[in-house]
Amino acid sequence: MLSALAVGESHISGLLEGEDVLATAAAMRSMGATVERIGEGEWRVHGVGVGALLQPQAPLDMGNSGTSTRLLMGLVASHPITATFTGDASLSKRPMGRVIEPLSQMSAAVEASEGGRLPLTLRGASPAVPITYRLPVASAQVKSAVLLAGLNTPGVTTVIEPVPTRDHSERMLAGFGADLSVTVDNDGARVIAIRGEVDLKPQTIEVPGDPSSATFFIVAALIVPGSELTIENVGLNPTRAGLIEVLRAMGGGIEEMDPRLVGGEPVADLLVRHSPLKGAKVDPALAPSMIDEFPALFVAASLAEGRTVTSGLDELRVKESDRLAVMAAALTAAGARVEEHEDGLVIHGTGGEPLPGGGPVATHLDHRIAMSMAVAGLASRNGVEVDDTRPIATSFPQFEELLDGLSS
Repeated sequence: MLSALAVGESHISGLLEGEDVLATAAAMRSMGATVERIGEGEWRVHGVGVGALLQPQAPLDMGNSGTSTRLLMGLVASHPITATFTGDASLSKRPMGRVIEPLSQMSAAVEASEGGRLPLTLRGASPAVPITYRLPVASAQVKSAVLLAGLNTPGVTTVIEPVPTRDHSERMLAGFGADLSVTVDNDGARVIAIRGEVDLKPQTIEVPGDPSSATFFIVAALIVPGSELTIENVGLNPTRAGLIEVLRAMGGGIEEMDPRLVGGEPVADLLVRHSPLKGAKVDPALAPSMIDEFPALFVAASLAEGRTVTSGLDELRVKESDRLAVMAAALTAAGARVEEHEDGLVIHGTGGEPLPGGGPVATHLDHRIAMSMAVAGLASRNGVEVDDTRPIATSFPQFEELLDGLSS
């Protein structure tokens, strides 16, 4: 997205070519950018400049990607164009109201389906109105959508973040030359301010390994006896490393090797060894730094000794599926003992004994449910049958091949 708004040609390497990323690339092409794949994980983007996005001639099909939808809504909101966003059955159930609200304050006009859902049509404002927006819930997607809208908005657009969330957007905006500042107010909230109508400069970007993708293999190595696994080039941004902190507190053997910076992001190779895990009470303050990793954590907890208690996870009920309800049902079908509460799960672990296994487990078109339960199958006596693995391609098309290679 930022390369498409830069003036000139950017080069990207190490790109995870999941369907979400491909849908984003197609959307940027439809709005005037030249986006080309030149090799495996290697892409070239020739941008049009901030303020120069073109009117798309067809609806933007975002597939299953809520992140792409919300961020692109931010981009469109301050350009003089109109875009219709569509998605698959799963994405079309997800509410967009938390993004619609601040973008409407910036004078964008949105016509959404019932409940603020897709398909929706967004008419950008020119000029948009700069706002100061205090996030009512911790959401990196909402924060990023407002900041991206601020790129082409005259004046200063400010987001106040009472609870820190992942900060990839701030790092990359600054790297592309945006006029952006991050301060902390007297209440400890992060204040992110961006001055609009600044030219972005093209970049050469090496994308670190996605910690959310690495999560499944970290958990697999921890729960399968005899495992020792090195996962290379994992991004360890502190706003994303909550899962590793929790797993280490549970007794997980996770060692960082060769720590370094890649494109302004902390990166290391992870050496993970099978470890006896102990149940833990997970601090809800960590949730924003590991919100996508909870399904995999639930699997690890089901093999731990004692109880694992999670709370403050209301956000999981409006992901690709209701991840609290779906993971509770899936793990129960595999033989785990799970209590579902309004804002979290309590899991009674087996103490390292394999799960009985079973299924079929209903994934509800959710890629992270499918991958988590595939990992659970590795630590079960009879395996776990997953009803549909096709959604995995949205974020991690090589997952099954890599998992087969490790377990063979």
